[in-house]
Amino acid sequence: MASKLTTSNRSGWLFAFPGFGLITLFIVVPFFFAFWLSLTNQRLISPNPTEFVGLSNYERLLSIGVIDIDPEQDDNGNLLRDDNGDLVYPRVRTFTRNNPNFAGYEGMREWFRWYSGDTAKVVVATDVVFWKSLTNTLMFVLIVAPVQGGLALCLALLINQRLRGINIYRAIYFMPVVVSIVVVSLLWRFIYDGNDGLLNNILSALSFGMFEGRDWLGNPNTALGSIIGMSIWQAVGFHMVIWLAGLQTISPTLYEAASIEGASKWQTFRYVTWPGLRNTAILVLIVITMQAFALFAQIDVMTNGGPLDSTTTLVFQAVERGYGKQDISGGATISVVLFLMVLTISMIQRYLTREK
Repeated sequence: MASKLTTSNRSGWLFAFPGFGLITLFIVVPFFFAFWLSLTNQRLISPNPTEFVGLSNYERLLSIGVIDIDPEQDDNGNLLRDDNGDLVYPRVRTFTRNNPNFAGYEGMREWFRWYSGDTAKVVVATDVVFWKSLTNTLMFVLIVAPVQGGLALCLALLINQRLRGINIYRAIYFMPVVVSIVVVSLLWRFIYDGNDGLLNNILSALSFGMFEGRDWLGNPNTALGSIIGMSIWQAVGFHMVIWLAGLQTISPTLYEAASIEGASKWQTFRYVTWPGLRNTAILVLIVITMQAFALFAQIDVMTNGGPLDSTTTLVFQAVERGYGKQDISGGATISVVLFLMVLTISMIQRYLTREK
């Protein structure tokens, strides 16, 4: 028995070795190489020798703070106001440039602000674009993961029926997945066009001309939402297939028993279908999260990170800095931060969805 077990283990390791080798070669080794680059000042093309700078790249990337700014006053102590009646505040640069009282904020720029009474609470950061990219990425993940997963499940439930021509619908729903994301992005860029885009024409027709066309990708308030909508549509078919595979593993006898017991459709879904999809749900959640954090192609093709950095993401910034600006150490730093974030979130998801 021991001999057979040893032989079985040896065979298993031999079969697993190519997979482990590829993972090590293309994931583990590049990660440690990127981590080493993030500790240097390496540039893509530079006559200067590479120097070890420690954690200064991370310090510059993650530095953030809050400055309290009071409104300006005249000589009599009255608050100054502009022509619109709004309070006048000193410029942020007066606090972040050559100000010994705010030495820790040297070189920082304003990210956003809010007000507490007359005092302006200004959030400043050394790398404002990174924090915008982080916020956009997290917003994309938080919206896409539940919406895309839920919509895919609804589609899977609809097509998991023995109806004539059901395979045609399955193919239609899955078709956007097999089309190149670059082609899909170009197509939707024409749909969102502000001059004569299909979306504006449809909304104008439905509202009998009352809807005024807008530049969906050129407006900071709608650009990211437009990309979110397109991304959900493009990948929902892929996750639908995963849900469908999970549905077809549930034993039909369970549904027969629920029908005999007089269970409603909602009760059948809650006590039969959903428990049977538990492992599938974990897989779909993790896959969607990984894909959402890797958002790049849509941004690169449709908006190039604009307008006003409203659609820039972590992956886009890593590529833009590493190759566009030839700042390899900066791009590597963002990549390492992103990797650690995704790893942490994946471990949390796995912990929360573990067998209890």
